[in-house]
Amino acid sequence: MAPARLHMGFMDLSGALGRDFGSIGVGLNELYTQVNISPQNELTVIGDDAERAAKYVRLLCHSMGVSDALRVEVAAAIPEHVGLGSGTQMALAIGIGIARFYGLPFTVRQVAVLADRGARSGIGIGIFEEGGLVVDGGRGPNTLTPPLLARMAVPDDWRFILAFDRRGQGLHGEQEISAFRTLPPFARSAAERLCYLLLMQALPAVAENDLERFGEVITALQTAVGEHFAPVQGGVFTSAEVAAAMDYLHGKGARAIGQTSWGPTGFCLTSGAERAEEMAANAALKFNNGHLEFKVFSPRNAGAEILLSG
Repeated sequence: MAPARLHMGFMDLSGALGRDFGSIGVGLNELYTQVNISPQNELTVIGDDAERAAKYVRLLCHSMGVSDALRVEVAAAIPEHVGLGSGTQMALAIGIGIARFYGLPFTVRQVAVLADRGARSGIGIGIFEEGGLVVDGGRGPNTLTPPLLARMAVPDDWRFILAFDRRGQGLHGEQEISAFRTLPPFARSAAERLCYLLLMQALPAVAENDLERFGEVITALQTAVGEHFAPVQGGVFTSAEVAAAMDYLHGKGARAIGQTSWGPTGFCLTSGAERAEEMAANAALKFNNGHLEFKVFSPRNAGAEILLSG
C-alpha cells in the first residue's frame, strides 16, 4: 500500500542557489495505491489503471532481469494527474513488489531510478520510504534521486481538506516538460526567502505543533510558486473554482492554502477531525454545482506497507 501525497511547493525553480527545485510535502491516509502480485503463466494485469501498471511491470521486470509472467492486481489506485503522486506511487509499489516477490535486494531509490521517477521532486519517494512531512534537496549535477533532507511527524490532529475539480487534470508528461522550459527564471531573492522560511519557520512550527505559523509559510510558498506558474496554468490555481473554494475556506479559518503539484486539486489545513469535516461539508454546500468535491484527509506518518504472503 503506497500512500498519496501532497506536494506543497518548490524552493528554487531555476537553480539560482546552485541546486534545482527542492520541495516539501506530506503523506496522506485514506487514499493510496495497492498492488497485489502473484505467479501466473503469462503477464496479466487487472484492476484500476491497469494499462499504466502493465507498462511499469514490463519496464521493471526487464530492468531487474526477471520474468514478467505475473498476475498483477491493482486493487486501488490514486487518481491520475490530480497532483497526488499517482505515477510515482504506482511505479514504486510495483517495483518493490516485484523485487520482494523475486527476493531481490533493490531499494526504493534504486527502483525510482529504474522507473525514471524523481526527475524534479523527491517528495513521492520520501513519502513511500517514511511518510510524514518530508523535505528533499532538489537536484545537483550528480543527483540520481533528490536526497531526503528532513522528515518529521505531522501532528495527529491536523487535517487536510482537499478540493477536487472533476472536470480536468493538471499538466503532465510533455505538457509539464514544456511548461518548465518556457517559464521565466525564478528570482534568487525569492529562492533565498523560501529556503529561510522553510528551515527557520515551517519546520520549527511542525515540531512545536504551531499550525498557524506553518500555514502562513505554506501559503506564502504556494503564492510565490503559483504566481511563477501562472503563465502556463492560467493563474495561481489551475482551477478558478478551486481557487474560490480555497479563499472561502481560508475565510472560515483554514490555513496552508495551496495547490498540490500542477493541480487542479487544492488543499488547506485545519485542526481536529470534526471541525475539518464540518468545514468540508459547508464548502460542498456552497460550491454545489457538481464540479467540486471536498474530502478530509489525515496525515500519514508511516511509509508504504509491503506484505509478503505464501
